[in-house]
Amino acid sequence: MPFRITAAAAVVALVIVAATGCTSPPSPTSTPTPTFTSADQAYAAAEKTYRAYVDALNEVDLRDPKTFEAVYAWTTGDALEGDKKSFTSMHADGWHVSGETVLGRIRPVAFELSGHTRVTARVCLDVSRVKVVDLDGDSVVPNGRNDRQPVTVTFTDGSSRTGLLIATSDASTDGEICGGH
Repeated sequence: MPFRITAAAAVVALVIVAATGCTSPPSPTSTPTPTFTSADQAYAAAEKTYRAYVDALNEVDLRDPKTFEAVYAWTTGDALEGDKKSFTSMHADGWHVSGETVLGRIRPVAFELSGHTRVTARVCLDVSRVKVVDLDGDSVVPNGRNDRQPVTVTFTDGSSRTGLLIATSDASTDGEICGGH
């Protein structure tokens, strides 16, 4: 019997030693470093982020919710929540979108780096080619919609190839970004 206990103890010890030897050492802790070191870098990343977002919007097929994911990948917080609500509603209502949104001008407004990056920009979206119709084929675009839409967008640090995500996107009263329209 002592042999069995000793053998069992040896196996347990061997498993413990082997398991300990296979674990990686703890990762060193690091202090997060800012993604951007200048406002110019942050503004350039914000523009790339918004262009990628618009490209994703232009690929949305309201009949296929899988196509919404590329849009969601560029948003966070209020923007993500708003996009999810809008796309879910349009999908449920059977709407169809055609045409492309074109990103016109983009103008930096503010850059903040205090623990995290926050970039604000005003953009002009040309939606003149975008048509949205309901199940009956009737347009759901409001009469008198401006072909150029001024929007204020806030970006924050995020997991994307640009290092930023869209946190908020709100209609703007600054029509000058769209040439006074």
